[in-house]
Amino acid sequence: MKLWQKDGSTVNEQIEKFTVGRDKEFDLLLAAHDVTGSLAHIEMLAEVGLLGREEHLLIRQELNSILASIRESKFSIDNGAEDIHSQIEAMLTERLGEAGKKIHSGRSRNDQVALDIKLYLRAEILFIRDEAKSLFDLLISLSEKYKNHLLPGYTHLQIAMPSSFGLWFGAYAESLVDDFEVLSASYHVANKNPLGSGAGYGSSFPLDRERTTRILGFESLNHNSVYAQMTRGKAEKMAAIGLSSIAATLSRLAMDCCLYMNQNFGFISFPGELTTGSSIMPHKKNPDVFELIRARCNRMQSIPNELTLLTGNLPSGYHRDLQLTKEILFPAIEDLKACLQMAMLMLSQIQVRDHILEEEKYKYIFSVEAVNELVNQGVPFREAYQRIGNEIEKGNFSFDYKKGLHHTHEGSLGNLHNGEIVEEMNRVLKKFA
Repeated sequence: MKLWQKDGSTVNEQIEKFTVGRDKEFDLLLAAHDVTGSLAHIEMLAEVGLLGREEHLLIRQELNSILASIRESKFSIDNGAEDIHSQIEAMLTERLGEAGKKIHSGRSRNDQVALDIKLYLRAEILFIRDEAKSLFDLLISLSEKYKNHLLPGYTHLQIAMPSSFGLWFGAYAESLVDDFEVLSASYHVANKNPLGSGAGYGSSFPLDRERTTRILGFESLNHNSVYAQMTRGKAEKMAAIGLSSIAATLSRLAMDCCLYMNQNFGFISFPGELTTGSSIMPHKKNPDVFELIRARCNRMQSIPNELTLLTGNLPSGYHRDLQLTKEILFPAIEDLKACLQMAMLMLSQIQVRDHILEEEKYKYIFSVEAVNELVNQGVPFREAYQRIGNEIEKGNFSFDYKKGLHHTHEGSLGNLHNGEIVEEMNRVLKKFA
């Protein structure tokens, strides 16, 4: 029986199948959070006199038993249950009788779902933060290790100026710093307690919402009960924006790796077991991992817009449309976690080629160095530019880079500022506290 079903009433099978959708599949991800929220709720109910002491202890014991089964992967949602909330309430009622029926006092599935999703988002954001921080640390380490290995820099995919692997790795490390700024904002939106808002209009029970906020470790609560329900969809969208920011960095890094592995570039390579082959061309070593990271992360960047389209014209109050946020966002979260882990695996075994810029095809990459050398001798920049440009057109240009690279300003070849980038990351990480 559904939580809302009356005695003698039935539900059309097609209607039930359509309205439940994929809820049970995604509700398993919320199971532990649902129990955690219920534990906080009954603690508060007991303190305000809506649960007796013995009832509270019995319910708490059973909830902890259910939580243990979830953590041991021994939990499932029965075919007859509508969702995770009805499953747990049914289990409590079966085991405890009347006491199990009291757990829903002062609560609606609306605020229960909102709470579960916020607890889930909060936990997943912190997990992704930690995974992305590991990638950041690896990038900084690689930047230091290969800071003296020169690399062609490109604009318009044309050879531009000398770069280095130190600059390249460090650029993506600093990109993650800005991504964490966005991620921390999404964390703070998720880290507010909607429990006690009921169906969106509060309750006549003397609920203590500050108490459940403290028990669950939220930073604050969503004060207005109507707005607490309006955060459904908004919290998911904000989380998606934070995740898509990291995804954009990963996608661009993956694209660089695909290019740099190409035989016409040949800047980096990976052990054979990390690449794939062709069914017809025996020489192929394909960057399938990076191509899939690029594809998944590009798709992930559409999630905020998809959530906007889903929720953009909804009035205040709860609407069943919001159920679909799970199937939009939850798989994307799993995808991003997998992409971060695969990027770590690949980059931890990257092989970098040295002496790349000594090749003849890169001789014009030092033209700016030649211009700057003339400027240092007192020649006006525009005249120096014209002189070197004319030499290049005539095919007479040559420059010994080993004598000419003196980049010392902040963030340049000789002064990567990795220490400062690490300081920026540490500053942003404190925003998650």
